[in-house]
Amino acid sequence: MLSSDPSGARGALSLDTAADIERRQFELWRQMSPADKMALVSAASLAARQLAEAGIRERYPHASARERFLRYAVLTLGVDLARAAYPDVADLPQP
Repeated sequence: MLSSDPSGARGALSLDTAADIERRQFELWRQMSPADKMALVSAASLAARQLAEAGIRERYPHASARERFLRYAVLTLGVDLARAAYPDVADLPQP
C-alpha cells in the first residue's frame, strides 16, 4: 500500500517484492506511453472480470445466463444498486 508520508517516502506496493525490483517496475511504468498504460489497465480489468465470472460459474454451475449476469451485477455493484438496476436480483435463488 502506498504511504502518504509528507516526506515523499512511500511504502512497498507488495511486501513480497524486493525494493530494487519494485523500483525497476516503477521506472518501466514511467517509460510507458499513455496508450500502453491504457492497454495494460484494460487487460487487467478484463482478466479481473473473467476471473469473477469463472468464480460465479464454479459456484453456480446450473445457473442460467441471466442468473450469472445478475450475480455478477451484485458482485460488482453491491446488492442495493444491483437490485435498483435489475429488480429481478430479488428473485435470485440463495445458495
